[in-house]
This record gives sequence, C-alpha cells and structure tokens, in this order.
Amino acid sequence: MPAPIESLLPDLHEDTQLVHAGTLRSQFGETSEALFLTQGHIYENAEQCEARFLGEESGFIYARFSNPTVAMFEKRMAAFEGAGAARATATGMAAVTAALSGLLRAGDHVVAAQALFGSCRYVIEEHLPRFGVDSTLVNGTDLAAWQAAIRPNTKVFFLESPANPTLEVIDIEAVAKLAKSIGAKLVVDNVFATPLWQKPLALGADCVVYSATKHIDGQGRCLGGVILASNEFIQTHIHTFLRQTGPAMSPFNAWVLLKALETLPLRIRRQTRTASILADWLADQGQVRKLIYPGRADHPQAEIVRRQMGGPSTLIALELEGGKAAAFRFLNALKIFRISNNLGDAKSLAVHPATTTHQRFTPEARADMGIGDGLVRLSVGLEHPGDLRADLTRALATV
Repeated sequence: MPAPIESLLPDLHEDTQLVHAGTLRSQFGETSEALFLTQGHIYENAEQCEARFLGEESGFIYARFSNPTVAMFEKRMAAFEGAGAARATATGMAAVTAALSGLLRAGDHVVAAQALFGSCRYVIEEHLPRFGVDSTLVNGTDLAAWQAAIRPNTKVFFLESPANPTLEVIDIEAVAKLAKSIGAKLVVDNVFATPLWQKPLALGADCVVYSATKHIDGQGRCLGGVILASNEFIQTHIHTFLRQTGPAMSPFNAWVLLKALETLPLRIRRQTRTASILADWLADQGQVRKLIYPGRADHPQAEIVRRQMGGPSTLIALELEGGKAAAFRFLNALKIFRISNNLGDAKSLAVHPATTTHQRFTPEARADMGIGDGLVRLSVGLEHPGDLRADLTRALATV
C-alpha cells in the first residue's frame, strides 16, 4: 500500500523525500519501513505466476530479481537523484561493474579518466579487456584528451568527480556533450560528491553509480551499491543483466540504508561544514606541502566546482613534506581520526592511498594520478571541529 504522501513528492524538498519516498506499507500499517527477509513469493494461481514472469503483472518474484525492502530503497534513491529508475546492488563495485558490463560488448571501446579508485581502474584496465573491450585512460580534466581518445567503436565514457583520492574535478557537462556527439554513454561515479552536492544526470550524464557503503549508509554498518538512470536506460542495459547475474542487495542492508537516508542531509551538511573549516586551517600549516579541497578558491578546478556542485565534499587530500615516512608518522599519531580505507563515515577516518587503495599501481602510474608518497586522504566525520583540529595539530607535530 503506497503512502498517501507519494503524490506530493515531486514538489517536496529533498530532506522530505529522503524520509518518505518509495515507502510501501503492509496491511499492518507500520511506521518504519518493513524488513522483508524472504527469498521468494507466493502466487495466487499458476496464471498469476506466469504473468509475473512475463512482465504482464507487476509484483515480486524472487529476491535476486527484486524485494519489497530493496524496492523502497531504489525508489527513494531515484527520487533523491532525480532519476527515472534505480537498481540496487550488493556493493559499490558491483554497481560500477554492472553499469559498464550492461553497456559494453566485445569489440567496444571505453574512455575513462585516469584518476580513479583502484578497483575502478582494475575493471577498466584488466577486467573489461578480458572480454574484448578495449580501454583508454586520459587526463580527465583535459577535454581535448577525451576528444583525442575517441575511436569509431567508443561506446562509453567513465569518470569519478571528485576523484578518489586526489579530489580532481571534471567538467561533467562538457564530457557529457562530447559523449552525446558520438552516440556514447557517460557513466559517473558520484561517491565523493554525494547525491546532495552534485546531480550528474542534470548535467547530462546517462548513468550515475554509488557505493552506498559510503555516505549513504555513512555509519560503517553495511555494504551496498546503486545504479541510477532513466527508466529506459535501466530497462535496456541494466535490469536483465542484474536479474540474470545476481549481484543482489540484501534486504537487511536495504533496510539499514533506508534508515540512513533519513539523516543523510543532516550528516553530510555537518560533515562538509567541518571539512571546510579544517581544510582552511590545514592550508596554513607549514608541514602541509599541498592541500586539495573542492570548497577552496585554490582548488585547480574551482570554477567547475562552483558551476556544477551545490557544495564541496567531506573529503580532504593533503600532501605532507617528507613522503611516506612523514605520512605514516602523521597517521600513527592520530587519536580521533582512525586509520581506515573507508570514507563518508560518521567517524573521521584517514588513509595513505599509495600503500592501500592504490598500492598495486607503479610509482609512475600513481604519479600520473597525482598520488604521491606523502598524500593522505581525510574523511571528516561528525565529531566537533575543535576536537578534530586538535587531533590534527598533534599529528602534524610529528611531521
């Protein structure tokens, strides 16, 4: 039974949509979303079962295909993103892999920005070529590089913006226009911006992917991913692929993520505000050789940030004088920031990308991505800004 508020949702603010969108209530009229821990569903008769499988009657069939709790999460995310449809996956990398695999065939070519999360680079550089899909990596901030990489068989552009971990920002609208000019699709990983601060679909992207593990859950509890696009895109490229290959989201994880969405604006706005305070302070510290934060005027793509993002980020990148040794001393001295390769959490986290998320790359490849041995990525949480600054002050003293 859909909630009466559904008819009002298109005119409501995001904060309200994140509390109410997509809610399905059972005959018991529960306040909180119900958790449907079931693998399958019962049909009234064989004819109804046939109609469900033929797609002639809407309804649930099997948890690998769909589930009421997962469907609520998908509908709420679609409303938040401004997408026609969404499909949830077990992890963020399942979302990335499914989105690209659903679009590409043997003989196709994909162009991707070189500044990517390590696992995303693996999919582009190593996984897809196994199945006859060629790839080219380019400097994502250079539109001419995208143009030069195009081949007659180029079908997909892929990018992160801001990128992990260097917070490089790409002009999504410009890349989207270039993709459309050749009939290619643009897939954007929007994890670092969050759906609160950036809307790639409104900028011309065809598909947006998230690791829901990050800001969407934002409390370190579960894994999840989501693919968002027009309904036509989802039905044509994604729906059958997910149904047949099975990277399904757990109903329990979907329920956890639904509850997390209710507080996402509160968390992200607070974390972003604190990150901005800390970034401005860190930029003045002598031990910091380079500070990268999308909310600052000295960000290399500050003009693009102002144009395409509604807010900066909860992430900060800083290059410390002294390379890996200095970075390790800094990390080991932190008490409130905890060393973890996760991000977007309520707890502040710090990581050394060169030895973790991007450790499998050669020093030359990391240099091309802007990842030096002294680079540290900070994910700012919900702690008091004063406590976090004191923690960073202690750690910088070791550098």
